Amino acid sequence: MAALDHDLRTAAPYDEVRAWIFDQALPLWGTAGVDRRDGGFVEQLDFAGVDAGVGFKRTRVTCRQIYVFSHASMMGWAPGAEIAEHGFAFLRKGWLGTTGGWARTCGRSGQVLDATPDLYDIAFALFALGWYVRATGDGRAIALARETLDFAKARLRPTTGEGFWHEVPPKGWRLQNPHMHLLEAMLVCFEATGEERYAEVALELADLFRTRFFDAEAGALAEYFTDDWRHAPGETGRIIEPGHQFEWAWILANLKRLTGLDTAAQVRSLVGFAERFGVDPDTHVTFNQLRNDGAPLDRGSRTWPNTERIKAQVARFEMFGERGVTEIAQSCRVLLDRYLATERPGLWVDLFDADGRPQSATVPASTLYHLFLAFAEILRVQPGLA
Repeated sequence: MAALDHDLRTAAPYDEVRAWIFDQALPLWGTAGVDRRDGGFVEQLDFAGVDAGVGFKRTRVTCRQIYVFSHASMMGWAPGAEIAEHGFAFLRKGWLGTTGGWARTCGRSGQVLDATPDLYDIAFALFALGWYVRATGDGRAIALARETLDFAKARLRPTTGEGFWHEVPPKGWRLQNPHMHLLEAMLVCFEATGEERYAEVALELADLFRTRFFDAEAGALAEYFTDDWRHAPGETGRIIEPGHQFEWAWILANLKRLTGLDTAAQVRSLVGFAERFGVDPDTHVTFNQLRNDGAPLDRGSRTWPNTERIKAQVARFEMFGERGVTEIAQSCRVLLDRYLATERPGLWVDLFDADGRPQSATVPASTLYHLFLAFAEILRVQPGLA
């Protein structure tokens, strides 16, 4: 990889990022990625840009695509508004009411396949509704967001203890990841509506992060926990994902912006750990998984950890005035030159192994949320950085 110019005005490929979003990804996913026959969005495309024919639709993917097209419309991409509305109409088929919440999976035309209440899907429903409200002001989405949060509080909270169950009935280890996305969603809903209920849950989740998720000794964030929020035993409890360190850092920076809560020390620690141990110094890819002493467990890399590194550097700039010039440029080039360098523009290879070999047979729609949000963040802060 060529040496990087340390002047961000030339190092960060703003024009390439903008062109990939508006000239390649949105036109493709706004046509081939939209299911005009059965509603909603397709789960995957093949590398020719054609529906891969997956027979189900996950609520989390529908929600992520609603976010993308809502945000795109706010950035001036005119078709985004209608596509987001199309997604919102399909999403409501998976709403099972105040006693059932959101279905986890629906069939192609919206029939419920898996009605399991899942915190991850609930978080993304709230995230999508918040962004849809920001884009449209739709009162139906405001009301549905309130009902969704009420459902989560009523059905997914343990009778004793902290946080939420990741699914009902709960199985396996307790997880930080859906709590992270719930915090992300609370901030979006708070910004969209100004309703204090969302800020209150956001602050509660921030306290859970500080007291349970964050390992102060390691300076990093664990993944798996027992029912009483102790680290899972053995090697499982030592697993660290660099992408989640970066993602939490960006979310905690937004928490500071919106609520005033001081999260600076945690942001510095998370970014520092992930940069020190989680990024390959030669290829600049962000690893999938580490141990809490920094030893690599999986040197392969999916698309999303590389996007989260960009967002973490944006957070660093906005919180501390520190320009992560090299890091932003490195991850942009990794994405543009490796993951997004597909024969059909607007697609991506979602996984490369430790030796840099592509491992993906199809293109998952779920990844567009990560790419779009990271690239939108670069464009949002471009004037200040430059």
